[in-house]
Amino acid sequence: MSEGKRRGPVMIDLEDTRADTPEVNPAEAPPVPDAPGVLSGSMPEGRAMQMAATLAGRRPSRLARWFWGLLATLVGAFVSVAAWNVVTGLIASNLWLGWAVTVLIAAFGLVCLAIVVKEAAAFARLSRMDRLHHLAQEAATSGDLKQARDFAEKLEAIYRARPDLDWHRDRFSERRDEQFDAASLLALAEAELVAPLDAAALREVEAAARQVATVTALVPLAFADVAAAMTSNIRMIRRVAEVYGGRSGTLGSWRLMRAVMTHLVATGAVAVGDDMIGSVLGGNVLARLSRRFGEGVVNGALTARVGVAAMEVCRPMPFGEGRRPSVTGVLRRALTGLFGDKA
Repeated sequence: MSEGKRRGPVMIDLEDTRADTPEVNPAEAPPVPDAPGVLSGSMPEGRAMQMAATLAGRRPSRLARWFWGLLATLVGAFVSVAAWNVVTGLIASNLWLGWAVTVLIAAFGLVCLAIVVKEAAAFARLSRMDRLHHLAQEAATSGDLKQARDFAEKLEAIYRARPDLDWHRDRFSERRDEQFDAASLLALAEAELVAPLDAAALREVEAAARQVATVTALVPLAFADVAAAMTSNIRMIRRVAEVYGGRSGTLGSWRLMRAVMTHLVATGAVAVGDDMIGSVLGGNVLARLSRRFGEGVVNGALTARVGVAAMEVCRPMPFGEGRRPSVTGVLRRALTGLFGDKA
């Protein structure tokens, strides 16, 4: 048969090369990752929380502050002049309608004044908690019993209107005079008056960590996890401040947010360390198999870290020895049953 009329497949014998070529088994092929770098050794980094912390902790430049200040002044001036012209024109054309609009503008001005007073009161409460915190720190450092008693009296006065602390405040009053050194008096104040508030603040931190982790893991939209992390952390910091008695308004919440985030960014606490990754992802199978779940767990861990820092900032006294909550413990309680049997 000629070469051009050959039909059928051509068989090539590879028997001579099998000894030098390793046999390939499809069962031993590595699984295909759901995102680049997940199973190749790189770990989730918590980019949403890192970006939120950077945005919240970034201080605007002097030029930006001048720009926004002048813009607000110009807009306020134009609005005031336009309102005045409208009111005077209405009074000239229709007396009753003009006075009605004047009353509405006056009511709006009173509401704005009430908001300003509320924000000023919120800043005053935050300043009072800051002074109390510094007083407790100085008493603990110097060991001055007089300063410790001064702090105890002010702390008891702040929480006098809290019905949920009546029993704890009575116990503190009964045992306060039995303490004859600053360390024991501060420890008693922390155990009786501040420890119940720590438990309530930890519940807020756990709820925020759970929410951030869930949104990051289940919502694949771009920047949705950053927005969720930002709003959840602002709300968490505000509620933590309310738990300790330093209720903050809108501007006060931003001030607390910036203070906490600036501290975390400056100390590098927002960066994810290997020890944190190991403790967080060690018992979570889903976090190791899916990058989205891994990012959710790490963002939740960073939120827990922000929450503990917020407790340190909003607390009326520094944490005593052994009382500072563990970030890993907070995260484990927050994520128990969320991504698996263990978190």
